[in-house]
Amino acid sequence: MIDKNDIVVECKNISHWFDCRDDNKKIGNLWQGNDFRKKVLYDVNIKVLRGEIVALVGPSGCGKSTLLKAILGTHPPLQGDVIINGSISYKPSRHCGIVYQTYSLFPFLTAIENVAIGPLLDKTNTVSRTFHPFKTQEMKKTFHKRAAQLLDDLGLGNALNSYPHEMSGGMRQRTAIAQALIMEPEILLLDEPFGALDETTREECQRLLLTLYMQNEKRRNEGKTPYTILIVTHELSEAILVSDRVIALSQHWNWNNNSQDCPGATVVYDSPAPVYPPDVEKEILEFTSQKNEIKKAAFDPKYCQSRDIYNKYWKLLLNS
Repeated sequence: MIDKNDIVVECKNISHWFDCRDDNKKIGNLWQGNDFRKKVLYDVNIKVLRGEIVALVGPSGCGKSTLLKAILGTHPPLQGDVIINGSISYKPSRHCGIVYQTYSLFPFLTAIENVAIGPLLDKTNTVSRTFHPFKTQEMKKTFHKRAAQLLDDLGLGNALNSYPHEMSGGMRQRTAIAQALIMEPEILLLDEPFGALDETTREECQRLLLTLYMQNEKRRNEGKTPYTILIVTHELSEAILVSDRVIALSQHWNWNNNSQDCPGATVVYDSPAPVYPPDVEKEILEFTSQKNEIKKAAFDPKYCQSRDIYNKYWKLLLNS
């Protein structure tokens, strides 16, 4: 039985569009165009359970990053609601942290300093740091200790005092993830976090997410809140590998039954993914079968069936 308190993120009937202008007509010396609406998301409904690692995939331009920004609160949906821990979310909050493709590290700070600076700035201000230096120093020691533990958990125990230019791309990205985790967000959002990395480094970071999945089991046993992670990726293999659930958005569904123009991308696939512990050989047949299923449901423009056919996650969960 799923308790409503287990649902940490809910996207309820979300639709989003952008008002655009087509300026490709020239009359005299002036460009004259027509206003039009670019439809991006349509009636998106998603519920994410606490502790899940969910991969969000879909064709280019289907609104994956738009949905992530709606959950983050920087770009609220024009229709529908984002609900975080039972409350409607309209703006950015401490509940969500995000890591982008490009790292947000200060070049003049070491790894441990980069991770610890977030909570230090959050808990102090210029006045307190100026007039209460000893108290600030004690807080700094506490945050450095937490930062060191996080970096060690992410495999960077030997790079605490390294500067960004001394670290590889994978090390910098792991430091950015530690930066987000130390703020203890309810949800960690990853927007194409490994897209700029070479293949070897990308695989290294993929194993990191599998490590976080294993850590979730430990955190539950210790009575701690597990990490809830949503990762946007365009790599289907990566999506299946790093997550325990794959959701696909797509414009390719039978919207023709409802209107003359596609109303936007919606959820056409939602299913569990097999979990592979780090450095364990994956089952190729199971892996390939799911990958082909996602390709058919979300990426094949000729396969425009009901959007509900492959939305089987909740049915499987409730029957398990």
